[in-house]
Amino acid sequence: MRPFEVGVVLVTGQVGAERVTARWTEIRDLALQAEALGFDTVWAPDELLWRPKDRPQMGFWDGIAMLGAIAAVTSRIKVGSWVLSALHRNPGIIAKAAETLDEISGGRFVFGLGAGHEWPGQAHAFGLPEDHIYPRFEEALDVIVPLLREGRADLDGTYHAAHDLDHVPVGPRAGRIPLMIGGHGPKGMRHAARLADIWSCYAEKRSSAEELAPKVAAFEAACADVGRDPLSIGRSAGVEVAPIADDGRDGRPAPGGADDALSDAITGPPEGIADALRALGALGFTQIECALNPQTPSSLETLSKTLRLLETA
Repeated sequence: MRPFEVGVVLVTGQVGAERVTARWTEIRDLALQAEALGFDTVWAPDELLWRPKDRPQMGFWDGIAMLGAIAAVTSRIKVGSWVLSALHRNPGIIAKAAETLDEISGGRFVFGLGAGHEWPGQAHAFGLPEDHIYPRFEEALDVIVPLLREGRADLDGTYHAAHDLDHVPVGPRAGRIPLMIGGHGPKGMRHAARLADIWSCYAEKRSSAEELAPKVAAFEAACADVGRDPLSIGRSAGVEVAPIADDGRDGRPAPGGADDALSDAITGPPEGIADALRALGALGFTQIECALNPQTPSSLETLSKTLRLLETA
């Protein structure tokens, strides 16, 4: 029994500095490998097209379609969205997609949801709004949460609407799909404290307990503000991991790695990675999501050795 869950985030699209396209067959095989090796969850992002100013653009396959495919080919591992963007879609359709993914997975879907972002250029490129992102998110939650929890929503808002909308059909866990809300700032944390089963954050500069500790403190303050016991909600930390095998293979830098995905990676042999993850667990994180660098079968195999070390902790 591990003290916390460990998941794998798969970049579904172009990966690494060379922007190598991860094909469906590769993503499928990595998801099946993660399941066979005993990881708790496989996650896929919901991004469209990154256009950073100082690097080549980076494209992604559609997040919902990929999640459905992963859910269909796996049988035991949980499948999670990391995280679905409320900016990209109508909120009623987001709720329907979450219910459908739970149906396809047989009750294994973890519904990660965030406000979305305009950076770096993807909102503009697709003609999506770039203003009032958090007010839009707040109204989206006023549709999505009632649909998933109560089966109905009715809202006539500034940005979104739902007119006597019934949430049908429902999957195997009607009203009980776990909701994970991503939030780094005060508003996002407050939404998570009010509504989520799990709060999600990720390392932005360095994948370490030192960077994430202030985020934990801020989230606990948000829980106090809304009157919620911080221990009643799960906590998810996203980090980049560059495993190094005994023979020195893998590790950073390497072609096909996560590159832009997160922060400076946790790297080293399995024992060192286990220690770094334990430090995150000591902060109260109940699950840790690892973005692999490089995203290869051998990296995943090497990281699985850390799982066994955590089980003996």
